[in-house]
Amino acid sequence: MAIEKQYRAVVQKVIRDGPHGDYAVARSDELGSVTFSLDRKVWQEDDRPESGMFVILSLIRKKRAGWRALYGRFVKPDDERETSNSSKATVAKRSTEQ
Repeated sequence: MAIEKQYRAVVQKVIRDGPHGDYAVARSDELGSVTFSLDRKVWQEDDRPESGMFVILSLIRKKRAGWRALYGRFVKPDDERETSNSSKATVAKRSTEQ
């Protein structure tokens, strides 16, 4: 089974009592707008996200109305370290290629 890519996004708004329950809309640099349910099957945290919070979204699916994430959680300090390490690796690779 392949590992699903994770996308970092910023919560734009949280909708309570939507037609299919509570959900949030986040913006990812790579995908644009991504919607995710705040149901416990999708949202993995005890606390609800708020506008401006960073989240990690994965299990992304394209629907007629746009992108949906079937898994979501808050960004954690380890996520920041992974991003920093991958950025350093990219810079190091570029410098050795020149």
